Amino acid sequence: MKYVSELRQLAEVEGADFFGVADLSPAREAIREQGGAVVAGFPHAISVGIRLLDAIVDQLPNRAEEPFVAMNYRYHAYDLVNERLDLITSRLSTMLQDAGYEALPIAASQTVDGERLLGAFSNKLAAHLAGLGWIGKSCLLVTPEAGPRARWATVLTDAPLEPTGKPMEQRCGDCQECVDICPQGAFSGRPFHPEEPRGMRFDVHKCRAYFNALQEAGQPPVCGMCLYVCPHGRK
Repeated sequence: MKYVSELRQLAEVEGADFFGVADLSPAREAIREQGGAVVAGFPHAISVGIRLLDAIVDQLPNRAEEPFVAMNYRYHAYDLVNERLDLITSRLSTMLQDAGYEALPIAASQTVDGERLLGAFSNKLAAHLAGLGWIGKSCLLVTPEAGPRARWATVLTDAPLEPTGKPMEQRCGDCQECVDICPQGAFSGRPFHPEEPRGMRFDVHKCRAYFNALQEAGQPPVCGMCLYVCPHGRK
């Protein structure tokens, strides 16, 4: 469909490093369970990603000793990138609406369920279904090009878009580096299985407790060690 190339061009002009279209039907029930009927009613997702700067990510082991490292990561690899992604998905949504279709942008970072600490929709799932990468043992989306060193946002739509790829098989193998480096031991090390809940692989409350403890100690709430250590990003 012509809209795919036009949407891709707009996303890239606006600064996206990754672009893909996903068929959401294989994950319909999981999407409904997370975000409800409205979110699950969209048949397709447009996934966009921005690659993080290696010069910032590579300094993360020094984040406790050098506050600038943590603050720089928080701003340039989180806050600013999230804002850029949300601007891209807003532009894409407007383009789809102008063409006569429904479009619902999903923020790069937004918690709507305070108990489960979940967003309305998984941006990483959309990227995985679009063939942009696989879900690693850290629950991050791992790409062949940048490992997990990217952030993601999504547009849900009813436009009849042709998927750009298929879900990628995981390539983590026996690697446990993200599991071993986690300061909270939040990862079980189980490979991703779409039928399993996230809690089988990742205790998000342990992660949140770590960030809360950092804030209480007057430090920037930054970790990112699972993202830093992945061999697919450090190649």
